[in-house]
Amino acid sequence: MSTFELFIAGRYLRARRKEAVISVITAISVLGVAAGVTALVIALAVTNGFRNTLQRNLLGAMAHINVIPKLQGDGIDNWQAMVEAIRKTPHVTAVSPALYIPTYLNGPLQSKGAYIKGVNLNAELALSGTLRHLKAGSVDRLRDPEANPPGIILGSKLADDTGMLVNANVDITTEELTPLGPRPVKRRFKVCGIFETGFFEIDDNWVYASIGATQKALGTDQINQIELNVDDLNQAGAIAKVVERIAGSHSTTTTWMERNKQILGALKMERLVTIIVISLIELVAALNIFITLVMMVMEKYRDIAVLMSMGARRAQIRGIFMMQGVLIGVVGSAIGLVAGYLLCYFAGAYRWIPLEEAVYSMSYVPFEPQGVDAIWIAGLAVLVSFIATLYPARNATRILPAEVLRYE
Repeated sequence: MSTFELFIAGRYLRARRKEAVISVITAISVLGVAAGVTALVIALAVTNGFRNTLQRNLLGAMAHINVIPKLQGDGIDNWQAMVEAIRKTPHVTAVSPALYIPTYLNGPLQSKGAYIKGVNLNAELALSGTLRHLKAGSVDRLRDPEANPPGIILGSKLADDTGMLVNANVDITTEELTPLGPRPVKRRFKVCGIFETGFFEIDDNWVYASIGATQKALGTDQINQIELNVDDLNQAGAIAKVVERIAGSHSTTTTWMERNKQILGALKMERLVTIIVISLIELVAALNIFITLVMMVMEKYRDIAVLMSMGARRAQIRGIFMMQGVLIGVVGSAIGLVAGYLLCYFAGAYRWIPLEEAVYSMSYVPFEPQGVDAIWIAGLAVLVSFIATLYPARNATRILPAEVLRYE
């Protein structure tokens, strides 16, 4: 299309006073496109924020792949050799043995159930960032095998619920394995640190201790998980199959995607539904554009006839009205993108929307707009605006100049 169509389209959109109705509908069309684009940017920023925040929090505290016994309640025998064999597997970046046991903490405010995660500190620090940046205290006591009482690190929410403070002693109830079966025993630990991952389930239920102290509390020399990280999250499934062959027939593997399949699937479906529902706003804007151009064609019969009698081709006339729809789409998209990204920036930076952390595992709604979304959102808005022009533009070329000008 040439500058001729663009010039005429721009003049028609700047309606004169006697065409105030068309001018109002044009403004509504632009605002409709802008509203749709803004809503889509914000909605996608929220879904991106939830997905990315949950993934960061989960992977900050959980391993990419877990090796576990096939039979629940069993331990992993000869785990030291297995850890060394897995460590040599291609694409494996960190390996850490772990012993998870349920326990009961007796705090000054209340007693509460939790899970102790017994870890080799150096291996755990290489695997996860949870213990690298504690909210309070230090991991030094977990390094000391002679510490009496041994050290323990609590999740921040668990510490708040039970009233436990750093350097306080705490009694933990576990089940010690004996030849006659498990029996409850109390072990004394000293709180040497408090961690916070930002993921409520972990901060409210997990406790870290050294693997030696945890084995002693349970009366065993086994572990029940081997955790490992890989260099490519998307290849975790394929690497897990290789690790499973190394682990042997009594063990199996799970990946971070399998353990969080429900929440990741829900977020993916939510994104799709959000795009479909909010895109309906664009259809409303397209209907306004359609009405605007139909009315404009009816209003501009004489102008179209004069242009055609002066030599304007039908393709040029069609191009004028198509250009009007595209201009409405471009202007509306530009306004919508600017408004959407500004709102996302301020809402995220100043945490405008708080959340119940116990329900959503985060304290506020995260907004994380992606630049690539702006391209296809604007493209969709302009495309819908263009499609809305096809019928009115085609209708404008059916005008017969001689018939129109005969009565002028």
